Amino acid sequence: MSSTRKRVVILISGRGSNMGALIEATGDPSYPANIVGVISDNADAKGLKAASALGIEAKAITKADYPDKAALDRALDEELTRLQADIVCLAGYMRLLTPAFTEKWAGKLINIHPSLLPLFKGLDTHNRAIEAGMRVHGCSVHFVTAEMDGGPIIAQGVVPIAPGDDESKLARRVLEVEHKLYPLALRLVAEGKARMENGRAVLTGVGAEGALISPGSASEAVDIESLARMTP
Repeated sequence: MSSTRKRVVILISGRGSNMGALIEATGDPSYPANIVGVISDNADAKGLKAASALGIEAKAITKADYPDKAALDRALDEELTRLQADIVCLAGYMRLLTPAFTEKWAGKLINIHPSLLPLFKGLDTHNRAIEAGMRVHGCSVHFVTAEMDGGPIIAQGVVPIAPGDDESKLARRVLEVEHKLYPLALRLVAEGKARMENGRAVLTGVGAEGALISPGSASEAVDIESLARMTP
């Protein structure tokens, strides 16, 4: 199995919480992917030190070293090519990638976002979900395209919004689900069970657990369409 494992590079900007979940998952020799590098746009990112401590090649590529976004993304592309990346996982990477970059890496770039896309793209998702009166919230793993948080969805995890929830309580529960969902989604992509075709995510040979997880277990299927339409 080890000879066929996909080579994965993780992009981070901060502590690398989801990075840690991916590294833990890939520690299993039977997992179909292996982390070969971590890159950050922040030289002081805690995740870089954490990756280095685990023997993973870690490097900062920051905007301070390049004249514009295009030049920075070219440098990022060169590093990913050097690392022979098969899949690139954005895990709290806070830069918008250029269209040229996302086009070149189309189908190989995935991201985790803390909302049930297409709801609440961008920042401050937990507070926005509470203020909107949502009864459920969650996270989504999607292929990255030029549109921010607009790429085809691979998998989603659902978290109920409890009475009295505030942003920090909800964020904490969503993060727990993120740590389950991202390794699941990466597995699907690495095994070729999830791929991007003609701007859509195509899943093959996958049961209900491949499209969605609930807080309790990745094997519990939830009807996301009906849940998302619930109103207080």
